[in-house]
Amino acid sequence: MARPSPSRWKRLRRVGHHGLRAVTVLGIIAVAVIAIGFFRFTDMVGDLETPRDSERYDAIVALTGGYQRIDRALELLESGSGKRLLISGVNPQTSGDAIKRATGANEKLFACCVDIGYQAIDTIGNANEASNWIRKNGFHKVLIVTNNYHIPRSLMELEAVSPDVEFTGYPVAHTDLRDETWLADPTAIRTLLTEYFKYALARARSYVGTKTSDGLRTGAPEPVPAATATSAAVY
Repeated sequence: MARPSPSRWKRLRRVGHHGLRAVTVLGIIAVAVIAIGFFRFTDMVGDLETPRDSERYDAIVALTGGYQRIDRALELLESGSGKRLLISGVNPQTSGDAIKRATGANEKLFACCVDIGYQAIDTIGNANEASNWIRKNGFHKVLIVTNNYHIPRSLMELEAVSPDVEFTGYPVAHTDLRDETWLADPTAIRTLLTEYFKYALARARSYVGTKTSDGLRTGAPEPVPAATATSAAVY
């Protein structure tokens, strides 16, 4: 088999060199775009403020899966910020009594005004489970309690399925993003990066109109009153 001529080798090397340089430049641009987007996202999250204590809502929804979300939602319910609370995305093996014991919730308030949802398995599921509950109860102004970094994506998913409902985010801050100390915390960086990519993908999906799963657990019951949410009630 004939070997390529020296001039052909030079052309191939030149093409390879240009190709590698183009890939390197594109890689640098991609990293820069991601970095800029990430820090814009952290700035947005860091600027979130809790609503005024005097503000009143038809209902409160706590999205499970993060730091002190349920505890704070129960405090808001007890203070009169909302008339009823949905705890969305609860593990199917967790009873209402277990949540009451873990949070030290007021027994009377927990029995009268708290519902537990077992359907949601992700943020899209939270949005669908909460929206069905909101529609069923005729609520129009709802407070969403979740971690600060989770607020942008949660509100986006909720507003997509219930555009006629007024949602307000209540950020539970695990990490203070208003200073730069979080940059020295690997766990905070990993959590924020993960949420940033999820948020960016959710925005892209919304923009192009891509259909996804409804995020609901097959066979799980609709939200039930916490007083009757025993393990036997879970499928």
